Amino acid sequence: MGEPHHVEGAAGAARTRLYRKGVLEREDFPVQDISDHVQDSGCTVWLDVCDPTSSDFAMIAEEFGLHQLAVEDAGQEHQRPKLDRYPTHLFLSAYAVCPDPGGGRLTAEEVSVFVTPNALITIRKGDRLDLDQVVSRWDDSPDLAKEGVGFLLHGLLDYLVDNHFSAVQELDERIEALEDLLFQESRDAIHAVQRSSFELRRDLVRLRRVVLPMRELVNSLLRRDLRLVTEPLLPYYQDVYDHVLRVTEWTESLRDLVTSVMETNLTIQGNRMNLIMKKVTSWAAVIAVPTAVTGFYGQNVPYPGFGTHAGFWVSCAIMVLLSLVLYLVFRRRDWI
Repeated sequence: MGEPHHVEGAAGAARTRLYRKGVLEREDFPVQDISDHVQDSGCTVWLDVCDPTSSDFAMIAEEFGLHQLAVEDAGQEHQRPKLDRYPTHLFLSAYAVCPDPGGGRLTAEEVSVFVTPNALITIRKGDRLDLDQVVSRWDDSPDLAKEGVGFLLHGLLDYLVDNHFSAVQELDERIEALEDLLFQESRDAIHAVQRSSFELRRDLVRLRRVVLPMRELVNSLLRRDLRLVTEPLLPYYQDVYDHVLRVTEWTESLRDLVTSVMETNLTIQGNRMNLIMKKVTSWAAVIAVPTAVTGFYGQNVPYPGFGTHAGFWVSCAIMVLLSLVLYLVFRRRDWI
């Protein structure tokens, strides 16, 4: 086929594909030609639009007969992953999770999808979603292309769920690296644990918001009354649903693990603080002995050895001896 290129629509880039009776017939043809095929029951059309304008939405709604509420949802950002059913089509909203180029943070790339009897329309609000991988999945299973729109939607959902799986795996590796830093006593390690644990918790919350609704979304697609998932596609959708469950369970376990890491870090910091206070208190007790002796001998009253060298050396001996005894006692009890 060669490298895919993009077709300019009313706003930015658009990509198209046409399958006729399960065979890829055309690719990246002008958007205006869709009307020649969309009414043909033997054809399946894919249209992808990136960062559409209001005129793009108007064109898509008119071309495919989309419901106004679904078009409005597609135009709004930060939709919850969901599946809405309309008389002539389905609308679903989902997210791909991408690492931030500027750091380890995870960012969610939203994609809105319209599913008609013979067309799949994807609306993206950014260009970070790698659709080439979706196209590759379609090309790797040409024998399923005859299943129509259900085949195209499976490739997209399979990519999104695998993307979630990769994201949660990356977070798991980051948590393992964080656990290795927990018991290091360097200042840099302590700061790294505190900062990384907060970032991991934030990323897990973001990932959880994306992953959890996918379980209900994919399960709803498996309903027989939708007539979207044919018998040959049923095992593939069930496989996607199984991956969704695994990602959901993994995300929940990682959230508990991050909470445990944060609590363990607080416990370790508390133990370190107690150890420091114990040592400071022990040294204060040792230092208190010379202070007490010198204070006693500093009274303005005569005492044994007053005004003699012997009294001075006796007081010094008392201070050294008592300090040494305290030091050995504290050392034996691991207080110093």
